[in-house]
Amino acid sequence: MTPKRKQKLFMVLGLVSLAAIAVGLTLYALRANINLFFSPIQIVAGDAPFERQLRAGGMVKEGSVSRNPDSLDVEFTVTDYVEDVRVHYSGILPDLFREGQGVVVVGQLQRDGWIKADQVLARHDENYMPPEVADALEAAGYSPADFQVKAARVAERVEAREEKEGESQY
Repeated sequence: MTPKRKQKLFMVLGLVSLAAIAVGLTLYALRANINLFFSPIQIVAGDAPFERQLRAGGMVKEGSVSRNPDSLDVEFTVTDYVEDVRVHYSGILPDLFREGQGVVVVGQLQRDGWIKADQVLARHDENYMPPEVADALEAAGYSPADFQVKAARVAERVEAREEKEGESQY
């Protein structure tokens, strides 16, 4: 092999090595920023990683919201009507947050089985189910349509209770 070819070979090998190192470091850095979605069924089954950022979604269980009157701390239960997961959140909740409505929480699953949420996202229609929740329910052998009917019934009860409370205030 001539010295010129040898020099080109080392240069190509060096560039390939540098590119591989750059790709490896980029993938390693992105690994910590990935938020995988888990339903309560998957969390209870042990599929979700502990103390890593994740997204969990479902419906806010009726009667599960408890607020600390001295702070912005809120505890509530997220359910897919099969399994429940307790969520602890400190902050201002979205305006659309209420019992019987769907939420997606971003946070870390603790070893005790509850989620310490950094962010709570709410949506407004009880007939809507996040695609991730619907897929997880189907994978577990449940029909999302059944849970949408349950969610609609819960929403009706919550609305009726809120109307009743509103009338009693006047």
